[in-house]
Amino acid sequence: MAKSPPSPSKAPTAPRAETHQTADDSGGVVLTTNQGIPVSDNQNALTVGPRGPTLLEDFVLREKITHFDHERIPERIVHARGSAAHGYFELTQSLAAYTTADFLQRPGDRVPVFARFSTVAGGAGSVDLPRDVRGFAVKFYTGQGNFDLVGNNIPVFFIQDAMKFPDLVHAVKMEPHTGYPQAASAHDNFWDFISLTPESFHMIMWAMSDRAIPRSLRMMEGFGVHTFRMVNAEGASTFVKWHWRPTIGSQSVVWDEAVKISGADPDFHRRDLHEAIKAGDFPEWELGLQLFTQDEADGFDFDVLDPTKIIPEEVVPLIVVGRLVLDRNPDNFFAETEQVAFCPANIVPGLDFSNDPLLQGRLFSYLDTQLIRLGGPNFHQIPINAPKCPFANHQRDGHMQMMVPKGRVNYEPNSFDPQGPRESPSLGFRTFPSREEGDKVRLRPESFADHFSQARQFYLSQTPPEQDHIAAALIFELSKVETPAVRERVLSRVINIDKALATRVAKGLGMPLPAPAETPVGVKDLPPSPPLSLLAKAKATLAGRKVGVLVAEGADARLLAAVTKAVKAQGGKVEVVAETIGGVTLDDGTLQPVHHRVDGGPSVLFDAVAVIGPKPGAERLGGMAAAQTFVRDAYGHLKVIGVGGDFTTLFHKAGLTTDDNDAGFVGLMKPADAKTFADRAAAGRIWEREPKVRPLP
Repeated sequence: MAKSPPSPSKAPTAPRAETHQTADDSGGVVLTTNQGIPVSDNQNALTVGPRGPTLLEDFVLREKITHFDHERIPERIVHARGSAAHGYFELTQSLAAYTTADFLQRPGDRVPVFARFSTVAGGAGSVDLPRDVRGFAVKFYTGQGNFDLVGNNIPVFFIQDAMKFPDLVHAVKMEPHTGYPQAASAHDNFWDFISLTPESFHMIMWAMSDRAIPRSLRMMEGFGVHTFRMVNAEGASTFVKWHWRPTIGSQSVVWDEAVKISGADPDFHRRDLHEAIKAGDFPEWELGLQLFTQDEADGFDFDVLDPTKIIPEEVVPLIVVGRLVLDRNPDNFFAETEQVAFCPANIVPGLDFSNDPLLQGRLFSYLDTQLIRLGGPNFHQIPINAPKCPFANHQRDGHMQMMVPKGRVNYEPNSFDPQGPRESPSLGFRTFPSREEGDKVRLRPESFADHFSQARQFYLSQTPPEQDHIAAALIFELSKVETPAVRERVLSRVINIDKALATRVAKGLGMPLPAPAETPVGVKDLPPSPPLSLLAKAKATLAGRKVGVLVAEGADARLLAAVTKAVKAQGGKVEVVAETIGGVTLDDGTLQPVHHRVDGGPSVLFDAVAVIGPKPGAERLGGMAAAQTFVRDAYGHLKVIGVGGDFTTLFHKAGLTTDDNDAGFVGLMKPADAKTFADRAAAGRIWEREPKVRPLP
């Protein structure tokens, strides 16, 4: 009997798209991973207890950081604009009591280094002088392998947990729909993020201060930012903070000057570093350490694992243990400055990490970044990245493998190559066995909750001119913010730092002072710390500085020679500016070589200026707009101005007078006056002039 034909089957039903994760109870879109998994906490990484190490199993953190690391190819996402140099580190005080790190044992020992300085927010083609944090990274090529100290010129950071780093950088970078502003934080996205992130306000005080517009890379301080460990031969641990202090002192420019330098010479810092090394004027820094025990850390009224906090030098003084000298420029910018790869995870035996949650994320992020930026896992073979000591392992193949490993063995343990690479319990890196216990949590420690006490301490530690500059910077930045609610939220938090500061900023913006934002803990009145002020510890010196001398036809040759000699005696350098680049004829008939034509050598390029020449030549310069701007800007930027001749017309047309009891004007009537001029210039800017040229609320 014939079988009945099978009944027609139903067409397969398409899987139903699940949409229940797209909206929460309030109607907002639910944040998910790229796999659609809802995220419960986008503020904190997964740790062992609130103060424990970050866990590798945190797939939310790893996905977020990995995606961020790979967003720019091949340019660095941050620190793209960099300048660098070779040199050496010399130990001056043994640290054998604290660490087994070989390069820190014997005073007089030197190891080669490569140091890179950078801006953070801008791309590789941006300018050198935006208001920005500066990277300060040093690669030590030690006999035990490479140690990378990857820090900034500011000792704190915007955020406490690496989970927030992509958000911070997305906010401060150019806005994604317009592609601008480049290398600038004065826009809505950045300040919106900051206004909603109170932990950032200590860093904001530093970023709005003169620290963010340094005069030279050679005049920047540097900091390791995080708390690290040193471990000695007995296995005892000591916490350490790293500080670089320039031997020629720190100095910054004023904001209007920074803006004009960016137009006159976008490569101002890069050129300054290169030319100083080329001339044998080698940049040098002292290495200072803050060393403290776990017991001491437990007694501080802040948490040493919090990267938004400093340890004031009055609490733990600096110990100077070495010096960094940069004495050779790169041979090839791309091969060295661009291809160098720093990673905080590159440490040597005797050093170790802390549980700082921002540091813990960086340990993963940097290596992941280099893998994509430099094309694969063999970037360590690029000469600038390769250790200068022997290295051996079983890691083979991979993109851009340049070595030719021989033999059959590429694993361990093995019985075929008894002399091959093996682990060494006696020589190898050992992690300090700190005891960790606690639940797996996404939780910010309660000890991280004070966001304003140290911000207030920093502000109150500044001199009056520096406080003025912080107020002016906030007014400038927030005046670029188009959303009134963002400006209001920022000011509501600034009130918690200093009400008088917030009042000045509100007045400068023409808006009422909002009510103060709530704070998780009370703001403490900490004592001022003088080392936090650049001006309070400024050196009277012209070392590393430049003096621009605008020279008219027929200028006094003896006077010019005396000024040059006096400036050189103070450690400075004179550059001559004139009407033409072909030279200027002096009163003795000699043709004086010229460094800059007047419209190509504005006074913003110099730390002090002078004008020299007889009345006919001075009258000719007086009719030139570039010469008028030269002296007008020098006055406005608070510089010492030497006057050697009758430049009445020039100063009159520039809107200036030299007889208003301004201490910044120095007469150069005879060669003997040159020393007075150089001494006055070495003392720094004429800060008492500033209220006349830039009055603030």
